[in-house]
Amino acid sequence: MNINTGLLSFIASSPSAFHTVKTVTDTLTAHGYTELLEADAWELVPGGKYYVTRNLSSVIAFTIPQSQSVNGFMIGAAHTDSPSFKIKEYAESESAGYTRINVERYGGMLCASWFDRPLSAAGKVTVLEDNRVCSRLVDLDRDLFLIPSVAIHMNRKANDGATYNPASDMQPILGSSAVKGNFRKLLAEVVNTSEDAILGSDLFLYPRDHGTVWGIENEFVSAPRLDDLQCAFSLLQGFLAANNDTALPVLFLADNEEVGSTTKQGAASTFLSDVLTRLSDTLGLSASDYRRAIARSFMVSADNAHAVHPNHAELADPQHRPRMNGGIVIKHNAAQRYTTDAVSSAVFTALCRKAEIPVQHYTNRADMAGGSTLGNIANTQVSLNTVDIGLPQLAMHSCYETAGVKDTAYLIDAMKAFFSSSLNEREAGTYELKL
Repeated sequence: MNINTGLLSFIASSPSAFHTVKTVTDTLTAHGYTELLEADAWELVPGGKYYVTRNLSSVIAFTIPQSQSVNGFMIGAAHTDSPSFKIKEYAESESAGYTRINVERYGGMLCASWFDRPLSAAGKVTVLEDNRVCSRLVDLDRDLFLIPSVAIHMNRKANDGATYNPASDMQPILGSSAVKGNFRKLLAEVVNTSEDAILGSDLFLYPRDHGTVWGIENEFVSAPRLDDLQCAFSLLQGFLAANNDTALPVLFLADNEEVGSTTKQGAASTFLSDVLTRLSDTLGLSASDYRRAIARSFMVSADNAHAVHPNHAELADPQHRPRMNGGIVIKHNAAQRYTTDAVSSAVFTALCRKAEIPVQHYTNRADMAGGSTLGNIANTQVSLNTVDIGLPQLAMHSCYETAGVKDTAYLIDAMKAFFSSSLNEREAGTYELKL
């Protein structure tokens, strides 16, 4: 299968973080991975392949070496969520003859990109069934909403640095005032239950636009949610293709990065440390053995990076201007918004050189604050050498983003090599990377 066709299929089947995890776990199951539940006792066997989810929106997968030895963990991390608008509970309201859906911002999106395009909603609802609270994934999968712009005749300053109030400007239309009350009815029909049985929901808008490959030489790919599903897809493919009997490969895809990661399923939660310690306990490692393994571990935190903008090259640092199709970007920040340091940058660069994969480097202009990602946040729970990387893209946090067609393959190949490798600390500050 063509890599970009696979990427666009992955994105299309993942309109919410819940659906991303469902797409990932379906793929893992098809490759022989067994689901574990956090509430159950675990029995792990040499050569076994496992995954565990939390909140249905984060997932950790790992394979046990045939030797059953755990010299360290090679962890690849990305996030499952993207900026969107979250639908509030009991969201329908009437305004000027229309029924609107009340939403609030989830993450820091480019609001203007959401206007005047068909939208749908996906996520999770909870229903009451025989005294059990059950989670059901929902994808309404139809052109259902639209957020209309104000006409230029009524807002002559629309092209002069417009600002948007999410409470008044960004509320989508569902239909005429006559359909008020039908949204909850639609949800009940989709999950095959009664309206009274719906107890709660986590539903998010998503654009209906399909991903596409374009450019005079088909050199670009554009789609919703490239940040961060391009990395999630690439890490998954590299993880499945890897072979490692010296270290233990771990795939960690976390929710809620776009809102700070401070949830029970985010990078700041105990999810990763809980799984690693339980895994170690089940394999008979002592507490000391576990901490020694962490010292021989490494994390790649993958979250897309900014490509230099052709119309605004002045916004990029003069010496750090990643370009699409130019290779994987290593991200640096003196304030540690990215966790990359001299050691982690060197280890990852050495790995990419060995695999003949191009790398680029990114840092913000010194007078501009940048974003952050899950690497340094996850390090507060599991402290280990970590590099922050990404694939270069334009229009980050638009609801329709653009990247290079070659870069997905670069990251897949790099992560295959990474998940097949191991790291040893020979003396303080000296590391040996085995590929």
